[in-house]
Amino acid sequence: MDTLLLSRIQFGANISFHILFPTITIALGWVLLFFKLRFNATGDLKWMEAYRFWVKVFALSFAMGVVSGITMSFQFGTNWPGFMETVGNIAGPLLAYEIMTAFFLEAVFLGIMLFGFSRVPGWLHTLATFLVAFGTTMSAFWILVLNSWMHTPAGFEMRDGVAFATDWWAIIFNPSMPYRLVHMLLASGLTVAFLIAGLSAFRWLIGDRGAEVRATLKSGLILGAALIPLQILAGDFHGLNTLEHQPAKVAAMEGNWETGPNVPLLLFAVPDEETRSNSMEIAIPNGASLILTHKSDGVVPGLNDFVAEDGTALHPPVAPVFYSFRVMVGTGMAMLLLSWTAVAIMARRRDAGALPKPLLWALVPMAFSGWVATLAGWYTTEIGRQPWLVQGVLTTEQAVADVPAPFVGTTLVAYLAIYVLLLAAYVSVLFYLARKAARGEGPRRRTPLAGEAIVAQVPAE
Repeated sequence: MDTLLLSRIQFGANISFHILFPTITIALGWVLLFFKLRFNATGDLKWMEAYRFWVKVFALSFAMGVVSGITMSFQFGTNWPGFMETVGNIAGPLLAYEIMTAFFLEAVFLGIMLFGFSRVPGWLHTLATFLVAFGTTMSAFWILVLNSWMHTPAGFEMRDGVAFATDWWAIIFNPSMPYRLVHMLLASGLTVAFLIAGLSAFRWLIGDRGAEVRATLKSGLILGAALIPLQILAGDFHGLNTLEHQPAKVAAMEGNWETGPNVPLLLFAVPDEETRSNSMEIAIPNGASLILTHKSDGVVPGLNDFVAEDGTALHPPVAPVFYSFRVMVGTGMAMLLLSWTAVAIMARRRDAGALPKPLLWALVPMAFSGWVATLAGWYTTEIGRQPWLVQGVLTTEQAVADVPAPFVGTTLVAYLAIYVLLLAAYVSVLFYLARKAARGEGPRRRTPLAGEAIVAQVPAE
């Protein structure tokens, strides 16, 4: 493998590991705020117990996200110097805005949120939780502004091969930004919903059946059931936007080779770029046309429209985009089925603890389904942009560093080994915290927040 491919794999591995943790913290901050506000309103200790347990998960995820993000940022210089040389006038300020409006906010108030339980007034602790949650969302906003601009660049001009901003409003609110932002925020919400539901189901199954577990299990399932139809709707709008601005990506997602109407929706197929055809197709007639154009005879672009005269493909690699898109959609359908079934049972029996044991066991591995869907969606959109790094402006080949391939390969192996160990440790700690709480060693035995009269509700040691 050459330097270009190895560098792409290395950056893909780094960002795949990194994105797992912001995907949790973006939404978990708001869930923690919900738990805190419910406690403030009701005085019910179960909400504070939920807060104390899940704030540990937030802290662990936040730390992992910061460390992996720093590693990833170095690669702009070591692996992709052409990126900043060409579009640094735009990418640099957007990354700086993230630091000024989000990272500083999180850094200032995170300490109060994590360690201020008995040291500050209750209202200040609630405010700190809100500001940290707001900061994580602002961080996502600026990162997605830059990522969206790379897909649908606007508000700039090229001078001697370098991009210069001409309209910052057009850069920030580029054509795909609203769709990507909503899609990602909903993905974060679903990731957290199923993480909470899955770990709560695990705690219930190992005997931790207190009010806190019932509350978090119910909250996670209701949140997941509410967000998944919104995500499906947002995905539809995002797909229409992608069809307008990146038709080659849509053609790869659908595995469609010839432009035309009445294009079937391929549930499964084996795309072959050498023969430029599919085998083993399982399809719904007219399905792709109906979804993408909202008309059964709508015209869908084909991959054969994106081939140079010399036969060079000007479209992304088909198989990775085709399969990752189906993994994302399939995971979303599993989320829909499981969450709606669980909510229907809870509504009928009026108790989160009345869920059948097989359903509870099914929720445990679904704790990480949000990660699967997020990564699959990320691969779809990022591999689907190839061969461009910035659509129509800069290719990956133009941006890659002139570094010997063995150097990149060695660091890639080291990264992968470390990431596997860290990911295993992270998941192990999550289940360790769950087991610790089930043994009665969790947050419910801690000191309550200062300024909040719940002392009488705390069990004696």
